[in-house]
Amino acid sequence: MLALRRDLIALLVKIVAIIVVVTLLFTSVFGLFYNVDFAMMPALHDGDLIMFYRFDRQYVAQDTVVLSYEGQKQVRRVIAVAGNVVDITEEGLFINGALQQERNIFTRTERFAAGVEFPLTVGEGQIFVLGDDRENAVDSRLYGPVNVEDTLGTVMMVLRRRGI
Repeated sequence: MLALRRDLIALLVKIVAIIVVVTLLFTSVFGLFYNVDFAMMPALHDGDLIMFYRFDRQYVAQDTVVLSYEGQKQVRRVIAVAGNVVDITEEGLFINGALQQERNIFTRTERFAAGVEFPLTVGEGQIFVLGDDRENAVDSRLYGPVNVEDTLGTVMMVLRRRGI
């Protein structure tokens, strides 16, 4: 009887330790959130579960990042980093004077009337982000470049929760 009690206590200690470790990992190293935004279609869908890594903040163009805008988490694609010049004309999106040929972008990239002025130079410690569904995305065309320190992390994994 005493051995059974000791084994049960050891099992409970292990379960509690596992719960503590998983909780620490998902509150300080990784993050999860449920995507309710259509701005990254077709890459991300409404209902996807997004897992992101909090410590990788050395972004490059085409990274997918999680940020918070007006209290809502959103996923956006990095288009330009510090020192890059972004311009949007009738011809399309230009980075450092080169017209961008983007894969999996099926809508035109246009300026917003109430948005930022172009051409725009991305400042030190900032990134310029766009949603993949350019016609419906709220992104840096409206709120300007994002401070890297204000991002939450880099998308690591997407779990499809619809259409299964």
